[in-house]
Amino acid sequence: MRGGGTRSGPDAGHTANLEARRTGQASLRRMREFGIRPNRDLGQSFLIDDNVLRIIGTLAELGPRDVVLEVGGGLGVLSEHLAERVGHVHVVEIDRSLEPALADALGPHANASTHFADALALDYGRLAPVPDKVVANLPYGVAATVILKSIAELPGAGLWVAMVQREVAERLAAPPGTRTYGASSAIAQLACEVRVARRVPATAFAPPPRVESALCVLRRRGPSPPAEVAALVHAAFAHRRKTLAGSLALVAGDSDGAAVRRSARAALEALGHPPDARAERLGPGDLSALAERLGPEVLGSLATRAPGRR
Repeated sequence: MRGGGTRSGPDAGHTANLEARRTGQASLRRMREFGIRPNRDLGQSFLIDDNVLRIIGTLAELGPRDVVLEVGGGLGVLSEHLAERVGHVHVVEIDRSLEPALADALGPHANASTHFADALALDYGRLAPVPDKVVANLPYGVAATVILKSIAELPGAGLWVAMVQREVAERLAAPPGTRTYGASSAIAQLACEVRVARRVPATAFAPPPRVESALCVLRRRGPSPPAEVAALVHAAFAHRRKTLAGSLALVAGDSDGAAVRRSARAALEALGHPPDARAERLGPGDLSALAERLGPEVLGSLATRAPGRR
């Protein structure tokens, strides 16, 4: 598990950390030592399996020039694993009660920055140095939102390796025409190739989560879609039981709905789709082409009303 980064000289506490990590018990030790109890309101489940750390590191292709963003530092097991192998790691954590544990993990590392902040409010693009990878055991309640936000705010980032709820990973990677394909699928896939790398058992965490987990890998292939395109995608999937044109009309409201419906039906036909097609039948590229054909007036109307959905 060694390699990549640099450390300051070892001391007794440092040696204890190494021994704890070799047995995969660093998280459990820190929970005992600092009196930490997982916060159920934040959905906290802390990683305790070194094998999973190695898998994450391999998938993330970690190297000494990487600048990594980790959202949800928790007890710092993944944080120190990253700090040993990359040029810089930014660790974002909302729970101040975890500060002693993160200090214990990252104290020896001059190449780590800890940010106690709400990951949904923090501007990732203002971090210095700017991250070019995202590697995280994400808080499951906001995982998809954090991934999409980081894709938009970190245009130079090329790779994401995220531990998420299995359903979220499958949704992000879902192909068009499937039950799980939705707004987050299309927006993520407009910018990235997305795949579910592997499932992770509940025994890899303390306490074990009540949901299945999976590692999701995203590799950038293009820019994040403009805000207007993202708004169209959210509006298209806002009412899944309706046709795409009908969903857009409902989002546009009484004043603009009829005109938006007509424009959407005509645009769909022009793109070779039935006018009554549902959103899940259109791939990410089709949705981007639809946005271009609808034009700024319709997109502007939808952008002010479209719901943001994970």
